[in-house]
Amino acid sequence: MNVTLRQLRAFLAVTRTGSFTLAAESLYITQSALSGLIKELEQGLGVRLLDRSTRRIQLSEIGRGIHPLIEKILADLDGALDELANIKALKQGVVRIAAPQLMACTLLPDVIAAFARDYPNITIRLTDCAVESVTSRVFSGEVDLGVGPERDPNSDIDAALLFALPFHAVFHREHPLADAESVCWAELANHPLITLQGQFTERLSIDLHNVVRGLDLNPNATVTFMSTALSMVAAGLGATICIPYAASLVRLYGLSMRPLVAPEVFRRFHIFTRNGRSLSPAAEAFRDHLTRYVREHAGFSAEGMRKQ
Repeated sequence: MNVTLRQLRAFLAVTRTGSFTLAAESLYITQSALSGLIKELEQGLGVRLLDRSTRRIQLSEIGRGIHPLIEKILADLDGALDELANIKALKQGVVRIAAPQLMACTLLPDVIAAFARDYPNITIRLTDCAVESVTSRVFSGEVDLGVGPERDPNSDIDAALLFALPFHAVFHREHPLADAESVCWAELANHPLITLQGQFTERLSIDLHNVVRGLDLNPNATVTFMSTALSMVAAGLGATICIPYAASLVRLYGLSMRPLVAPEVFRRFHIFTRNGRSLSPAAEAFRDHLTRYVREHAGFSAEGMRKQ
């Protein structure tokens, strides 16, 4: 049995108009071509669907029984094709993103708001999570893409560089280093320091030790969230370290931010996707939008950060 969509649409056109002539006109084909499609359909099914006479055309008993089923099949197919067209045209869709908590409350809200102005019918679902779980959520398929700091290479995850920014020191405006235009790591090490737990501090310590032997971070306190570190800094309990895309949150706490130098250490941030898994048109559009947003905002260059 070899039934085609053209045959089914021809059958519905005849039943809708009650005329081979009108049905052919509605499908923009000749009447003989329409007759051929109906004949092929009946031969393929092995049953007569239409009873023809010189005066009128009507459904056979089998035709009356099968007509609602064919109508539903084509309606469902047309609905699916319309939905696919809307997805391709970015008139609908869902994008799922995983990002560290700090990035989720500083950079990404502005990016998402700008994207929503261009694509108001695309839904963005943002998952704020621990840095270490961003790539695992991408791997599992829980999200379409992840955004976060560099991770160890993984053959299952593609990492596209988004930006690279230098570390900054953050301290209370009455801190002894508050008047400096930049701060040396060795100077910062002479004051109480609050850092984040896990790979943030571990990777930073390795980077510093590789550049300057004997320069190690010995924090007085380690916490899980940057908001906790900033609250402690605001209370005068020490200084902390962060990436300057979080400047809006630092200002919210009324704190000062200065570049850390000697050495200047950068942290790279990537967009993570799963190898072998294609993105939806909506997810591709958001990935491109995020990349363009970063490229067009001078604050994401090292020079732009120095001017803040």
